[in-house]
Amino acid sequence: MTDTLKTEKASTPNVDISFVQALIYWLKLGFISFGGPAGQISLMHQELVEKRRWISEKRFLNALNYTMLLPGPEAQQLATYMGWLMHGTKGGLAAGLLFILPAFFLLMFLSWLYLTFGQVSWVAAVFYGIKPAVLAIVVVAVYRLASRVLHHAALWWLAVGAFVAIAVFNWPFPLIMISALIIGLIFSHVAPQVLSGSASVQTVNDSKESALIGDDTVLEHTRFAWHKLIKVVLLGVFIWLAAMLSLVALTGGADSPLVQMAWFFTKAAWLTFGGAYAVLPYVYQGAVEHFHWLTAPQMIDGLALGETTPGPLIMIVTFIGFVAGWGQMAVSDASPFVNGFLAASVVTFFSFLPSFLLILAGAPLVEAGRENGKLKGLLTVISAALVGVMLNLAVFFGFHVFWPHPPNLNQGLDAWLAIDLTSLFITGLAMWLLFKKQWGFIPVILLSAVLGLLTSFI
Repeated sequence: MTDTLKTEKASTPNVDISFVQALIYWLKLGFISFGGPAGQISLMHQELVEKRRWISEKRFLNALNYTMLLPGPEAQQLATYMGWLMHGTKGGLAAGLLFILPAFFLLMFLSWLYLTFGQVSWVAAVFYGIKPAVLAIVVVAVYRLASRVLHHAALWWLAVGAFVAIAVFNWPFPLIMISALIIGLIFSHVAPQVLSGSASVQTVNDSKESALIGDDTVLEHTRFAWHKLIKVVLLGVFIWLAAMLSLVALTGGADSPLVQMAWFFTKAAWLTFGGAYAVLPYVYQGAVEHFHWLTAPQMIDGLALGETTPGPLIMIVTFIGFVAGWGQMAVSDASPFVNGFLAASVVTFFSFLPSFLLILAGAPLVEAGRENGKLKGLLTVISAALVGVMLNLAVFFGFHVFWPHPPNLNQGLDAWLAIDLTSLFITGLAMWLLFKKQWGFIPVILLSAVLGLLTSFI
């Protein structure tokens, strides 16, 4: 690592990206980041790499590969990384917070409506229309990632293997990533040409003007230093301890509902390898079966609300916290709404604190090693495996979109032919608009939502 640092340029170039301009973009992204991690990552790539040319393709992929290895919501972590890369710690905090705050307040409002009026029928109708659009966005994201990283036949086979491992043999996501790393290490010794740079990436970079933060751009705040790493880690631990001890003091003990929520969702934050769907069973087991903060139907309704709002799907924890606080009444002399607001705030804070810590502490290490050929090769292998994992998500999502009541292998042909033709039509329309007409994600989502509402009146 020190050798890498010695080879960097001594001067820091002038990167003309104003902080206010970046803030406006991050705020906009927070309101339009529908489509799950695949759609959100594609939105960032389309804007930061292809349109604005703020970040180079290789720099973006390097950060993406790192966030894919971490527990937590990778899209929110990628936004934090990009903000940090452009404007240091304040940029990372601003990008990460603005990515989740619109969803936080929107879910707070929807949770209040849900508990006050007891119905979310209009949300179900909107969700019905959005689901096919999200499926189309995931397919587009898989295609774009595959076209950038699968530049060798061996990487194609690796993507297929990852798909089979998770779809057929139900391998956990961390095991697939560890296996990909082992395969990458083998390739680096016996077939290093497999790990060489992608031709498609080179084409993208050659066909457009240089990015403001290019492959070789050196920024002073991105330089790795041990004292910076220790400072960030100690500060993160201090913030967590201070928040936890404050809750204990304010709520009367470690057995209070708010303290239990803080501890439970801290553990959940470190177990979210593989995205929100991978951790939902753990959250369900704890929130519904163990602590009884909410019921199973409420959990399902919360998932629907999380799917139809911007931000990472793990923002469902905001809904869980609000419902739990409303019912638990952790602060006895406060209203149900205040209790819900406090609990939702506590749950969201402790769920996302580790994500900020992992990026602000680890990003300088990643930047220091980005010109390390072996490291870049291993990250290429990880990206190839992610193609297969994301394809499995598309298949899983498509199965549940086209068959609202999924048939099993024991049922006859009639059950399998009972495809939801409306969802099939919306998916086909969305893919046509995305691929052929080059529509943006947001117009497609809005159109699909309108179509979903129309079907509720027919």
